Amino acid sequence: MVGSAILRAFKRLGYDELILRTRSEVDLCEGSAVERLFKETRPELVVLAAARVGGILANDTFPADFIRENLLIQTNVIDCAHRYGAKRVLFLGSSCIYPKEAPNPISETALLTGPLEATNRAYALAKIAGVEMCWSYNRQYIKQSDDARRFTSYLAVMPTNLYGPGDNYHPTNSHVIPALIRRFHEAKLSGQDQVLVWGSGQPRREFMHVDDMAAACVGLLQLEQSRWLSLTAHDRNEGEAPLVNIGTGEDLSIRELAHCIAGVVGFQGRIGFDASKPDGTMRKLMSNDKLKSLIQIKPRTLEQGLIQVYRDYASRVPEPSPQR
Repeated sequence: MVGSAILRAFKRLGYDELILRTRSEVDLCEGSAVERLFKETRPELVVLAAARVGGILANDTFPADFIRENLLIQTNVIDCAHRYGAKRVLFLGSSCIYPKEAPNPISETALLTGPLEATNRAYALAKIAGVEMCWSYNRQYIKQSDDARRFTSYLAVMPTNLYGPGDNYHPTNSHVIPALIRRFHEAKLSGQDQVLVWGSGQPRREFMHVDDMAAACVGLLQLEQSRWLSLTAHDRNEGEAPLVNIGTGEDLSIRELAHCIAGVVGFQGRIGFDASKPDGTMRKLMSNDKLKSLIQIKPRTLEQGLIQVYRDYASRVPEPSPQR
């Protein structure tokens, strides 16, 4: 979903020298495969959007897979980007890197100031390691060597919860918006009178359409060199991490989200909440003040985005055959 959105953003701006590989063509967990890719292509810009991702259930069920695969992907790509002379790298993380009790809105300075949410700690730690890799390579290499090909200037961005075209609608391993879209759609078609939502409905979350996030990523990559280096050139251990939040600056409760999606889908039954299921962090709204100081952003409203996404989903999912 994220990679496709960033590709669309580049194409809209006229970029035509794009190096693209599918997962079946290059397994980013395999160091030798990543090495061959960089040796053959020598990219100037690298956007690292690939990751093993999933919702609360997937994170809680497969923590070893999440930390192993994400660490491998990040290590292989970031190191090869440095060794083969990429001028800029944009590493995409996740808002779950921040402490579960961080003050809201969460600023970039909250990184590593408290314990993480247990249900996705493995994934969060992998992404924190990616931020630290960007920071470490910047500190070690940005002022070393007269060889411009080894100049290292990497930035990490932390998107909020994303949704949009190409999302994962798996019945158990998807995130909350695609999961609820699927449940409400199937309930509407089958005539169910109730949909049960995991958790109490009280946690608050921020959501951003993936195309709005992609536009922000490309906007950051297009910053003039002096502004880009102001984000990445901190070479002291106690300095500011090369990190920018990407979000809308607004949130809502899961209960409000469920009712909004039900309205968009056209489900008119009851909505129940299973409080025996985990809620995760009670609130996770990120500050986007730093982002707004760098580029202009105009994210669409959640309802606008959901209407578009549901139309796309409904057009691709066949309706069940009528019962005889």
